[in-house]
Amino acid sequence: MPAFQNDTAFFGHPRGLFYLALTQVWERFSFYGMQALLGLYMVNELLLPGHVEQVIGFAGFRAGLEAVVGPLTRIALSAQIFGLYVGLVNLTPLLGAWLGDRVLGQRRTVMAGLLLVAAGHLLMGLEATFLFALLSLVLGAGFLKGNMYAQVGELYPRGDARCSRAFSIFLVALNVGAFLAPLVCGTVGEIYGYHYGFGIAAFGMVIGLGFYMAGTRHLPPDRRRPRRDAADPAPAIDRGGWRAIVAILLMIIATIPINTASYQAYNVLILWAADHVDREIYGLDVPVTWLFTFDGLMTIVGVALSVAVWRWLAARRREPDSYGKIVISGGLVALAYTLLALGTEVAGPAPVPILMVLLFFVLIDLAYAWYDPPSNSFVSRFAPAAVTTTMMSLMLMSVGIANVVLGWLGRFYEPLGPARFWWLNAAIAGAGVVLALVLRPVARRLLADHPAGIDAAGATTAF
Repeated sequence: MPAFQNDTAFFGHPRGLFYLALTQVWERFSFYGMQALLGLYMVNELLLPGHVEQVIGFAGFRAGLEAVVGPLTRIALSAQIFGLYVGLVNLTPLLGAWLGDRVLGQRRTVMAGLLLVAAGHLLMGLEATFLFALLSLVLGAGFLKGNMYAQVGELYPRGDARCSRAFSIFLVALNVGAFLAPLVCGTVGEIYGYHYGFGIAAFGMVIGLGFYMAGTRHLPPDRRRPRRDAADPAPAIDRGGWRAIVAILLMIIATIPINTASYQAYNVLILWAADHVDREIYGLDVPVTWLFTFDGLMTIVGVALSVAVWRWLAARRREPDSYGKIVISGGLVALAYTLLALGTEVAGPAPVPILMVLLFFVLIDLAYAWYDPPSNSFVSRFAPAAVTTTMMSLMLMSVGIANVVLGWLGRFYEPLGPARFWWLNAAIAGAGVVLALVLRPVARRLLADHPAGIDAAGATTAF
């Protein structure tokens, strides 16, 4: 077993996880700083007359976009751009996987991604370079995401029970960044100007690069695979491997409707909250981006609670499998939007109490905790070694598909009105629950004989 897998210096985990988690904190700090401000920046400044004309190439970009999806109002255009941006951030990891596996190796690909993201945030400081900034951010994130997740999985031998907990730690690190970003970038952006907020996000990315470079000696070595010719064929994937790939793809498909609904909380919902939520607490008018700070905090709490619940259930041999956890996650998302829809209808023309929105985020964050670590652990556990990074990237790409779809759905917010729009999202999450329930027995049959599905006692633990 490699030395880095024997390492238990970080609370029983390899030290490499510590450095990857710190990198994740600052990478997510920059991403969520951008996410907190992007929609508000577009609606309240960039897309207004006198500003949008300054963006290089924007007229052609908008014409091409409307040729595909139809005419867009300012809010619909903002929602569409936001969805495309976050969607492409999660669609490009396949390119990063190819670079990590075949060309640069995972370490250099991650470092290139960190530099590209920092450059993208700096380009956000000018209206003229808005589209170039988004391109740099999308490519940089694509280089990062799949390779970092794959490195977390490779810190552990196959079948190591610590792997699932490692992804939970990684998720906590993600949400430390998600907690800090709206509090720092969002507050500065709302009070002093959006461009200052983007600048702070760039600084965070540079810090992340420093932590990653400091920890490279504790990370798994690059396993760059050069292009093979007929005399040196690629390792074959056996029948069991292909069955595992199909089971992973089915799991990914089931998550797309649930993610489509849950990620709408970071697009249209924040624009709605800016105008329709009573954000006054004890005389303080809370900045709308602070909702994302609460979101990050509640995700950390949600992960801690979920891990405790899983351990309690596991001790009684009643812990749900990965598909079961996805079903619970989808149910929580549907419940969150149901409560938001009911609260909006009850409030009528009056502002919705902020407590209702905070409760919404509690449910969304619990749902995320029941979805993200189990799904990533599922991929890491069952994917054939030859395609682990690719399968992890496909998992991330499914989030991209969900975001592209939710950006398109944003066009219905104004004609439907807030309450009916939230009901629509509740129905979409419910559809994901039904899909997961239908696909679960199929996936169980596919993995029935998989060696990773048998624990030390010989009991089937396929999910």
